[in-house]
Amino acid sequence: MQVDLTTLKNGLRVATVERPQTETVSLGIWVNTGSACETADVNGISHFVEHMVFKGTAKRNSLQISEDIENVGGHTNAYTSREFTVFYAKMLKADAELALDVLADFVMAPTFDAEEMVKEKEVVVQEIKQTNDDPSDIVFDYFNETAYKNQPLGRSILGTADLVRSFDAEKLRKYMSSNYAAENIVVAAAGNIKHAEFVKMVEARMGNLRAKTTYQKAAQIYTGGEFIKVRDIEQAQVLLGFNGVDYHHELYYPVSIMSSILGGGMSSRLYQEIREKRGLVYTVYSFTNSHTQSGMFGVYAGLNQEEIKNYMPVVADEIKKIINEPVSDKELNRVKVQLKANILMALESSSSTAEVIARHQLCHNRNIPIEEIVEKIEKVGKDDVMKAAQYIFNSKPTYTLLGNLEKYPSYEDVEKMVK
Repeated sequence: MQVDLTTLKNGLRVATVERPQTETVSLGIWVNTGSACETADVNGISHFVEHMVFKGTAKRNSLQISEDIENVGGHTNAYTSREFTVFYAKMLKADAELALDVLADFVMAPTFDAEEMVKEKEVVVQEIKQTNDDPSDIVFDYFNETAYKNQPLGRSILGTADLVRSFDAEKLRKYMSSNYAAENIVVAAAGNIKHAEFVKMVEARMGNLRAKTTYQKAAQIYTGGEFIKVRDIEQAQVLLGFNGVDYHHELYYPVSIMSSILGGGMSSRLYQEIREKRGLVYTVYSFTNSHTQSGMFGVYAGLNQEEIKNYMPVVADEIKKIINEPVSDKELNRVKVQLKANILMALESSSSTAEVIARHQLCHNRNIPIEEIVEKIEKVGKDDVMKAAQYIFNSKPTYTLLGNLEKYPSYEDVEKMVK
């Protein structure tokens, strides 16, 4: 995959992958900011900005934004995470410049109309309520808040209803002025587009964007701990977490492979032992989340609350096995093939390709060749997997329970089980 990169005078990076055999272009603006970059008094503002830019810019009102994209058969959307805010579109090749014009206006000239803001606040409040109503969704907010206690990284991406209702145009502009700057942004495209032409398009619209951010990113320090919430729901939500690895950690790939062996799919150890053999759960899996300074490893399950006492010892046993016993050649090879296949299959999508090249720039300040990633996966051996497991599970647990709870292992019990 050939990635072309140009850095404008203000520090804005423009990255492309040309695919002349296609008829479309996927493009977007990736901003290296999210809820982990917010102070407590404006928690949720990254997500609210993402909503509000669609309500109008200097060139277009909300209807015109939608019509300009959809009238030519394209689509556009956005998302906010803890460390990224992304605006993206997919268009026919002839309409790529139109899409960029719309997206660039989101960053350069949002109007934050007062009347639109009143309406959109209630839309976001409804989104917050919807998340709170979904046990399998809100439990992850509780989990993150417990793992990163009293830190921006642990706070909700959506914020609270009271905070969202307190936002005004001045707060939004102040936030964008400090966090939306050229050094913090990558504009990326993949598909039937020429790099030099795309650079000119971007420079014409974003070449005057301020160069430097003025905010300071808070430290990301894993704390661990316990969160128990009784709620009258049919299925208990159980999350067990540990300190993980950041994007740059030497164990990044061994941890990914270890996670896949432990709980990454129907052939994984947790799925086979807990669901297939014992029938204790409907859903069980492990995951690893990496951030710029920190990371977290977790195991999730949804199950009947009376089965928690049987479920936790089995998870603990599987953790001890992967810490103390080398994985089999069959498991290791299977997971390596799965990871490589997932990466290569994703790159067949122009949208995924644009996402990958933008994130590489924001997280690593370079584009990582796919061959390099595949080589790192291939080099992971049994000792590396065991080392990754020992590193992860030697940390303080994060134990989160949500449900109609009566009897369940205490935090101290769980801590003893996994040591």
